[in-house]
Amino acid sequence: MTEAPKHGSDKGKPSLSEQVGAKAARKLKARRHRSQGVWFGLGMMGLIGWSVVVPTLAGAMIGVWLDKRHPGPPSWTLTLLLVGLVIGCWNAWHWVSKEDRAIHDAQRNGDEDEPRPQTEAKPPPGNSEEQRRD
Repeated sequence: MTEAPKHGSDKGKPSLSEQVGAKAARKLKARRHRSQGVWFGLGMMGLIGWSVVVPTLAGAMIGVWLDKRHPGPPSWTLTLLLVGLVIGCWNAWHWVSKEDRAIHDAQRNGDEDEPRPQTEAKPPPGNSEEQRRD
């Protein structure tokens, strides 16, 4: 006749205050990282493109200059064009992997810095018995 209330399924469920705290923490984290939107991605693509194009064109221009100064069987233009392309691709890969590491480190550190929900309520400061007497 005296059965315990059926709140056993609510044990794993966070309380309303914990849910609100978690939601507020997510919103604050999203506001901190707002600058990385669509324009950030487009700018990153442009930057990666230029990091490949500039060394490739520089190699081609130096190759044309060398072909005019020292004509011969090896084509300096093609050789230095390929060398510039390899350098540019390596530069882009290095830069993208560095940014990827930075993003993952920020996510890992951001997850550790999130406030943990409190299990017991603490009285607000200023409501102590001593302050009420004064």
